[in-house]
Amino acid sequence: MNKGRFAVPAGVTDWATALAVAALMLGTGLSGPHPSGGRALLGSVLLAAGGLALGARRRAPPAVLVITGLCAVGYLGAGFNALAVSYLVAVYASVRAGYRSLTLAVSVSLLVVLHLTAGVAHDWAAREAMTQARHTLELAWLIAAFAAGEAVRQAERRADEAERTREETALRRADEERLRIARELHDSLTHQISVIKVQSEVAVHVARRRGEQVPEPLLAIQQAGREASRELRATLEALRDDDTTPPPGLDHVPDLVKRFQGTGLETTLTVEGQPRAVPDAVSRTAYRIVQESLTNVTRHASATTASVLIDYRPDGLRVLVDDDGKATVHTPPTPGWGLLGMRERVSALGGRLRAEPRSAGGFTVQAELPTDGAS
Repeated sequence: MNKGRFAVPAGVTDWATALAVAALMLGTGLSGPHPSGGRALLGSVLLAAGGLALGARRRAPPAVLVITGLCAVGYLGAGFNALAVSYLVAVYASVRAGYRSLTLAVSVSLLVVLHLTAGVAHDWAAREAMTQARHTLELAWLIAAFAAGEAVRQAERRADEAERTREETALRRADEERLRIARELHDSLTHQISVIKVQSEVAVHVARRRGEQVPEPLLAIQQAGREASRELRATLEALRDDDTTPPPGLDHVPDLVKRFQGTGLETTLTVEGQPRAVPDAVSRTAYRIVQESLTNVTRHASATTASVLIDYRPDGLRVLVDDDGKATVHTPPTPGWGLLGMRERVSALGGRLRAEPRSAGGFTVQAELPTDGAS
């Protein structure tokens, strides 16, 4: 479809075609044998009406099909012997719009009615050969119009599918590239920035415990590490998250717990304190901690029960996940990428994470997330 600067609007094209067909049919009908008087006026009106009806063929193809067919029957009955050009155009438009069965049924009915009308309007014996030849020609034109409409419809459908496939491919490649960039940033920067941030935090903490004055460059490194960690985290989340769905947070934890209950793990959720709105980064991190912890329980812990605690505190949020798995203080599990990811998320928010076997057996994951200043 031409979408350039000088493209003609579809409505203008439709009405130009309608006027051209109306003029053609009037000229053809009046130039040949035709009646006089009132029948001539009626036939002329029907010839023009059939052509002008094509102006609405895009908006209402079935209605235009029926109207042009009735006009053809009317002017043939009035005594005009003109090819139903308007109906052929209507057939093309209707089939192109996808109304194949309706067009076929209307066309068959119209052929029968036109044949009977021609027999009534003319002498059967004298005009039989001419009438049959005329109907053979009309049938050929009708088949051609039907085939043309179907061909154009199929071509437009294939073009639409090709365009949709190109868009889906482009979106998929963009998503793959976005995730690749996120992985590269995570692998190359997240760990290093976390190390810088943690080391600066420790250095500041030790200096203050000793009563020493903290050097300004060290404080600047601490602040820069916090800002860089926060900005990198926001960038990675923007790259990883799908814009069409909001990222999961604390509101989604109950549904998460229910899903793990469906796996056979007896999971409970307890909420303490007064629930309140927390920064989005804290909400998402809390959700990921619960998700990763319960995933590790089902995969590695051989546990039967797990408990999740969300504790709203005045200055922060505490997340606690315990299980009764096989981990002991003597045989602690080997830390994996999931635990490292949790530590990085918590550290980026300036919080603390404790993940270790419990003295009574099983494993515990406890995160303390500050809610003041987190974004």
